Amino acid sequence: MSEVIFREYAISADPARLDPARIHHWLSTDAYWALGRTREKQDAAIAGSLNFGAYEASSGEQVAYARVVTDHATFAWLCDVYVDPAVRGKGLGTAMVAAVRDHLAPVGLRRIMLATADAHGVYEKLGFRTLENPDRWMALGLQ
Repeated sequence: MSEVIFREYAISADPARLDPARIHHWLSTDAYWALGRTREKQDAAIAGSLNFGAYEASSGEQVAYARVVTDHATFAWLCDVYVDPAVRGKGLGTAMVAAVRDHLAPVGLRRIMLATADAHGVYEKLGFRTLENPDRWMALGLQ
């Protein structure tokens, strides 16, 4: 994926365009799943992931973020999807997740997983479904 244009935004997987300080601020202060996450932890997460940013076309300012943990062969975990409150409600989150999905499509992954407490409708529009057999899935919570 070189770049996807959505309205006045450019969506890119170019890691050089990311604003790690902004991403950390968003997630550690406003994202229920990452409150209090340290900058060091966030930087490590960015370094070990496939990252996507959405940027205002005119200024280049980052306005959204999404991260994918993947082996680029069979499985991916979509996480840390965040849209700046100032630009929410314009469809940018949906466009960003669609860009992630489309970027990963040629790899032929068996499954892309995610967890959300409040955005099921956004993901359902893009083909995500609740687990058919959630009793088959397990998690090891270390913290």
